[in-house]
Amino acid sequence: MSLIDSFLTALANLRRHKLRSLLTMLGVIIGVAAVILMVALVEGARSRVVEEFRQLGSSLIIVVYDPSLRKRGETPGSIEGLSMEDAQAILQECSSVKMVSAEFTVGNQKIRYGAEEMDATVDGCQPEYLYLHNLQMERGRFITQEDMDTWAKVCVLGKEVQKRLFGNRDPIGETVEIAGVSATVVGVVAPKGRTFGEDWDKRVFVPITSLQKRFVGIDLVSVIFAQPRHPERTTEAMDEIWQLLMRRHDNQPYFRVDSQERLLSSIGRVLSIFGLVVGAIAGLSLLVGGIGIMNIMLVTVAERTREIGIRKAVGARNRDILLQFLIESMTLSGVGGIIGILLGWGASVLVGWVTQQAKLFGGEGLTTHLPLWAATAGFLFSAVVGIFFGIYPAWRASRLNPIEALRYE
Repeated sequence: MSLIDSFLTALANLRRHKLRSLLTMLGVIIGVAAVILMVALVEGARSRVVEEFRQLGSSLIIVVYDPSLRKRGETPGSIEGLSMEDAQAILQECSSVKMVSAEFTVGNQKIRYGAEEMDATVDGCQPEYLYLHNLQMERGRFITQEDMDTWAKVCVLGKEVQKRLFGNRDPIGETVEIAGVSATVVGVVAPKGRTFGEDWDKRVFVPITSLQKRFVGIDLVSVIFAQPRHPERTTEAMDEIWQLLMRRHDNQPYFRVDSQERLLSSIGRVLSIFGLVVGAIAGLSLLVGGIGIMNIMLVTVAERTREIGIRKAVGARNRDILLQFLIESMTLSGVGGIIGILLGWGASVLVGWVTQQAKLFGGEGLTTHLPLWAATAGFLFSAVVGIFFGIYPAWRASRLNPIEALRYE
């Protein structure tokens, strides 16, 4: 009997016992569907993180002050946070750094224009902010060094802020009120969307010196972004920045110096571990499904003992019988795998759609992505389960004595 004939015979046996075949495949279906759903969610999360890091900027080094690094019981040092002087020192003294942008962010401030008002995040920033964060201007200009030097009362609006306050009118040259301080609108940033739950279009950008002097009255900055001269020398630039901060602040190690690549790698490891854990749990369903297949194949061998005897009597060899039952077991699990792949893919699409409609997880829902390798691996793995758990029933069928098999009732 050829492989095609064996496969067709296997399909005929599945059709002959539809309910039993479906129940047998159920474990494989659930296991494969769970694995496919897990892969789609993890890969979707991975692609979302990569895209959001790309929107945040390219090859960035992130420097923050973190007082939680102070050991328990340790006497507080003189440092209160990062300053503009730190940012300037990084640019001037770190030869591996190309560009620096210090930032100070104040959230949920009232922005008013006439009778219109809304809450928005106010970002104090430098001119380099535009380039480092891949922003584009829709109209007008961004913050300039002259604005920085004179503590200018100017601002640049995010697209959503411009729409809410001005509608279709041109806001350039108009005066808005930011937390009680008047500022002239000099530009509007092109739409950028959300990144890590933060809506870039609901921001107002002002010179960081103006924010420090006119709004909050302190000289500290929230974060310093730096770009290395060469992306492949990012680690060298990070070490140089760290050493500079230690020199400037009496070796008080209350700073974090990270790169986008390192953060992305850490998130990727977390997602991979999560995927392995969920995959292992889903693998238990495949194990249960495999045991179910073995059980049914043993029942099938018992039911078809007389058929096996007849086939051996007319010349079928042991390996022909072995191959026949292996193909039947593999077909049973393979069909279950295909159904599981389709169900898992459909579930991932449904989860993505429901979370997006409900505006969960930051208002954008979950992103799902099913790569071709995952679907292929799911099918091959289910087929391997059928082969592995079908070996013993097939071997038992091939070893039947034809005389005893013909007498079996």
